[in-house]
Amino acid sequence: MKQVIYLAGGCFWGLEQYMSLAVGVLDTQVGYANGKTLNPTYEEVCYQNTGHAETVRVEFDDEIVSLSFLLELYFDAIDPTTINRQGGDTGSQYRTGIYYLNEEQKTIANQAIEKLQQKFTEKIMVEVLELSNYATAEDYHQKYLVKNPSGYCHIHASKFEQVKTRKE
Repeated sequence: MKQVIYLAGGCFWGLEQYMSLAVGVLDTQVGYANGKTLNPTYEEVCYQNTGHAETVRVEFDDEIVSLSFLLELYFDAIDPTTINRQGGDTGSQYRTGIYYLNEEQKTIANQAIEKLQQKFTEKIMVEVLELSNYATAEDYHQKYLVKNPSGYCHIHASKFEQVKTRKE
């Protein structure tokens, strides 16, 4: 059965590419989530304090891959202990977050955070919130690293190869 989860993990270019390679992921799309305005532009998100996070919409087949496993992959691609920063990108639009659509996803996300916290002495800073709004990013951001293979990415290149072969 198809499900959708929204994941924020720094610059959305790399996280989209990374998640799209996971077994069981059907589609990915980048956009802006949980901000104060509807349909913001990239420039508004970056420079006008709209409160949005750069986010990846991940559509997956839960008969092939569980949300719990996708969250493990997600945690492997980010630094879950930083606030408003991933790699060289800083600002609230680069915060980490899991934006759920229902109570089951909320429960799974909170359990995943609790499990992750056991591996760290620092506090896990990934927000877990209901998706309040989402706007698709401009076309030039979609599948950016496919169109621009040498484009900027804060996720180490080795992780892209690893995610292709990881299974539950």
